[in-house]
Amino acid sequence: MIKDRNELLEIKKMQNEMRLLRELGGGKGKRIELLVGLATCGIAAGGREIYEELESLISDMHLSNVDLVKVGCIGSCYCEPTVQVNIPGHAPIYYGYVDLETAGRILNEHVLQGKILKDKVVPMTFNRTDPSGAKKKQYRIALKNCGNIDPERITEYIAFDGYEALAKVLTEMTPLDVIHVLKESGLRGRGGGGFPTGLKWQATNQQKNPQKYMICNADEGDPGAYMDRSLLEGDPHSVLEGLIIGGYATGANQGIIYIRAEYPLAIARLNTALDQARDYGFLGKNILGSGFDFDIEIRLGAGAFVCGEETALIHSVEGKRGEPTKKPPYPSEEGYLHKPTTVNNVETLANVPEIINKGAEWFASIGTRNSKGTKVFALVGKVKNVGLVEVPMGTTLREIIYEIGGGITDDKAFKAVQTGGPSGGVISVDYLDTPIEYESLRSLGTMMGSGGMIVMDEDNCMVDIAKFYLKFTMDESCGKCTPCRIGTKRLYELLDSITKGTASPNVLEQLDMLGNNIRNSALCGLGQTAPNPVLSTMKYFEEEYRMHVEEKTCPTGICKGLFRYSVIPEKCVGCTACRRVCPVGCISGHPKQVHFIDLNLCISCGACFDACKFNAIKKA
Repeated sequence: MIKDRNELLEIKKMQNEMRLLRELGGGKGKRIELLVGLATCGIAAGGREIYEELESLISDMHLSNVDLVKVGCIGSCYCEPTVQVNIPGHAPIYYGYVDLETAGRILNEHVLQGKILKDKVVPMTFNRTDPSGAKKKQYRIALKNCGNIDPERITEYIAFDGYEALAKVLTEMTPLDVIHVLKESGLRGRGGGGFPTGLKWQATNQQKNPQKYMICNADEGDPGAYMDRSLLEGDPHSVLEGLIIGGYATGANQGIIYIRAEYPLAIARLNTALDQARDYGFLGKNILGSGFDFDIEIRLGAGAFVCGEETALIHSVEGKRGEPTKKPPYPSEEGYLHKPTTVNNVETLANVPEIINKGAEWFASIGTRNSKGTKVFALVGKVKNVGLVEVPMGTTLREIIYEIGGGITDDKAFKAVQTGGPSGGVISVDYLDTPIEYESLRSLGTMMGSGGMIVMDEDNCMVDIAKFYLKFTMDESCGKCTPCRIGTKRLYELLDSITKGTASPNVLEQLDMLGNNIRNSALCGLGQTAPNPVLSTMKYFEEEYRMHVEEKTCPTGICKGLFRYSVIPEKCVGCTACRRVCPVGCISGHPKQVHFIDLNLCISCGACFDACKFNAIKKA
């Protein structure tokens, strides 16, 4: 158990050689390291098999000077499995798309002969020392340790300044000092609306109740988003440290991490980190001899999207139905078990130790006037380099998608990007140079949200996209308030009628009116933002909507309900392929004879069109 700050520094010094090797290849010893990405993305791509192969080869080849290290996701999810080679005196080399053959080549050619496998090298797309992000567009604060340390070894976290901020807080600062630093830094909540973190902590601190709580919201539910999961898998101690510091600043002695049960690896690594933190004296009674007591427990959620809203989350933690309540009172006044409670997002908490260590002025110098620091995004969809990115606030969408993401898959035309998940909206090509910050996104009818960024190309239908997100929010509605429970259902039905060609001529006016009514009258953020995907796609792609409604056509061919299929007699050879795949039996005909589609029965699924190898099915 570490009893004071000096003991913490001693452990850090003992790990200094490893830190130098990881950061710059500057280690002066003779040990070589192979870092294998073993977050969920890496494991799913075969990373565990690569690790086991390297482990076996190292043993067989008697390479006693080679260390194999399990790390989290470095962000390059598009090229998993990944292996980073650290050799003293040399810059780290990062390999992607590693298979079993490549694993052997890394040892035989790179480690033993010093020959870099140029055909497998992928570029590092981030920088840990350039706050402007000018060199590689990315700058890491929240993700600084992900892919660089073993998340299951607390000593590696300590080597990279881990728990130093906690020691500083407990020995040099009062709770109000900590809150002042957070306020001066400009840190805003990274999970949704962007409320200033310092003000939230201050509100809880001012409550006189002796029992208070800190809750980490790890209930990440946006489609395509996995920022929080990767942080917890790759650097769980940074979140724990931020949570403990929050407890000290607000006057709480108990922390709770609310995480969805669908994240088994993150949960396992959190449990390991909690055990280690207790063993080392960072959790429990009299932390670092300061007299401050704090402990953390994990509560599992069932994956309800509405539980991302803080009052619904609190009810779920209490074992009740996950439904929001009207505010005020705010959780800082009356939250978990009716006690003052602070709820912060995973990424928000991961920023706190760095701010304490480097100062409010340092953090405030990054980003824009109203949006300080960096933001982590899950860049997914029709983009070449899918993965996690962390960029200074103010970075443009164009820089993220084209310079970091490598552009659109198959070099097709960019059409839109969805930010903020189901609660956000789409941004069209006209706004690609929009800087990423809270206010600029809000002015376009979308939001920052937790950080999902889904890229769409010319093949995506915007009506279908709006329908997809409405289906999600409709299914995830808790049902407590009428605007959300019934309004989202009606919105979805209107969109469905458009994609099936049965919509009334005034359907766009109905969508606009209903969407705004839901936005203005729903109880919580989920309902209030549910119409955003509909209203934003209508705003930027009105012509596409009108083609669906007035011309009964989908320009991308996605909405199959708008198409009518018929057989071209002179091309039909009677192979029966179309008849065999038709789900409703609307195709008739004998083998080697021309077939016929009964349009009264046809549901326009397109199965016959896809099955025909003779181009004998016409789509119109």
